[in-house]
Amino acid sequence: MNKTIRRASVFTLLLVFALLIRATWVQFYEGQALADDKDNRRGAIKTYADPLGNIIVAGRSVTGSAPTKGGDLAYKRTYENGKLYAAVTGYASQAYAPTQLEGIYQDVLNGTDPRLKSVLDTVTGARAEPGNVVTTIDPDVQKAGFEALGDNKGAAVAIDPKTGRILSVVSTPSYDPTSLTDANTAGEAWKKLTGDPDKPLTNRALRQPLPPGSTFKLVVAAAALEKGLYGSVDEPTDSPDPYTLPGTTTDLTNENPNAPCENATIRTALRYSCNNVFAKMAVDLGQDELRAMAEKFGFNDETQDVPVRAYTSVYPKGMDRSSTALTGIGQFDVTATPLQMAMVSAALANGGELVSPHMVSQVTDSGGDVLEDHTDADTKRIVSSSTAEQLRSAMQTVVEKGTGTNARISGATVGGKTGTAQHGENNSKTPYAWFTAYAKSGTSDKEVAVAVVVEQSDAARSEVSGNGLAAPVAKAMMEAALKG
Repeated sequence: MNKTIRRASVFTLLLVFALLIRATWVQFYEGQALADDKDNRRGAIKTYADPLGNIIVAGRSVTGSAPTKGGDLAYKRTYENGKLYAAVTGYASQAYAPTQLEGIYQDVLNGTDPRLKSVLDTVTGARAEPGNVVTTIDPDVQKAGFEALGDNKGAAVAIDPKTGRILSVVSTPSYDPTSLTDANTAGEAWKKLTGDPDKPLTNRALRQPLPPGSTFKLVVAAAALEKGLYGSVDEPTDSPDPYTLPGTTTDLTNENPNAPCENATIRTALRYSCNNVFAKMAVDLGQDELRAMAEKFGFNDETQDVPVRAYTSVYPKGMDRSSTALTGIGQFDVTATPLQMAMVSAALANGGELVSPHMVSQVTDSGGDVLEDHTDADTKRIVSSSTAEQLRSAMQTVVEKGTGTNARISGATVGGKTGTAQHGENNSKTPYAWFTAYAKSGTSDKEVAVAVVVEQSDAARSEVSGNGLAAPVAKAMMEAALKG
């Protein structure tokens, strides 16, 4: 063999070795990443080769699977009352990554979760029977909130204060997840939904923090009572009316110029929503003290999972005293989700203790055996039972003869707080209307905490208020929850 042939043979052998090394690397080190790649169609073929497991509401599946006609994807996801439950289920699509509970529990629902595998499945490599996700959602409360919000842009959350069970998660405008399930038609629906300026795909209940306005005054009052700034909700405060923001010549006035807000008690200040009282109270407490209380309720928590990751509600840092005053009325850079404000009312309704909110009670295999149980949620004390009791009493005054009368329910004890938050530069856009509340049945042990925000409605700007727009939604949800 001459030298040229030997060199060619060695070079060819090196190429073969390089190819073998690369193939081994791809198979053993990059194989899983390639299998999981969103553009790898084999993953979709495997996921939709068989019917998926289901998401359960009150013992009934609100999801399903249906055979497709032709193609390599044998099944597609279906939804019952898709618009009603979209903020809970999210969507499972042949074309797009799943969201909400569909995304969090996709391995359980498509049968690839290792906990579902039997010994035979492990040996044969077959996909296990898919599992199910059992939610805490009450269909009556969900429907009541959805119908009450109607064509308004907004959101609502209802929680059982004693257990932390989330009874309702509503976001409007909604969308039908069924429109996104079939790869052949999902693209057109996706373009329409993502191009809609009202953003129907956004879960406003969990993932759109907005200025909470005067509903945040509950947090300020809780901090003042816990700090001992005032001994009770019926002790007069040191609050001039109007209140001049520190370091400025700007007077902070009240919506109702005739309200008895000068040196008002906390009860009266909540009843009439006196800005001067809570702005000064925030300054007297100081931003650090107020932030600490807000964080006890859940603000600034970047890991708030229910199990869907909720966006962080924010109480800011590094402010001057005038900005701190504005945070006392839920403005400046304070933001909150409806979930967060429902948590505030839930903690006060539950004697000052907050049970971790959750909207999944159990995750099961196909036979009903429990893989995860969330019925015994963690509890932490936020404020003393005395502070909680006093604030509940003051919130009752708001509903009985204050700014929240539209939330009254016959035969039930209801306490709440309205809020109207500025929107846009110099409040140039329609304000946000808020209401958060709790209700307890007079004939049973049922109770509920809610929060509602209406971002936009067909009401005239002068008619936008928490009592006018948000309180009726809260009332409908609370009535449904107390009826059970």
